[in-house]
Amino acid sequence: MTTADGRLRYRLLTGPDDRSFCERISAALDEGYVLYGSPSITHTPNGVIAAQAVVLPNT
Repeated sequence: MTTADGRLRYRLLTGPDDRSFCERISAALDEGYVLYGSPSITHTPNGVIAAQAVVLPNT
């Protein structure tokens, strides 16, 4: 489902655990999303992959 302005109410952001990933999470927070649950990480041969769910609070 989306909001009236077309934003998704739930997003799962994933990517390498680096500055770019943190910037994407920060941007989502600036857009009004809030963290949902704990972050998750996994180790792969190519490095560490992080995941964080964000949701838009009910308005």
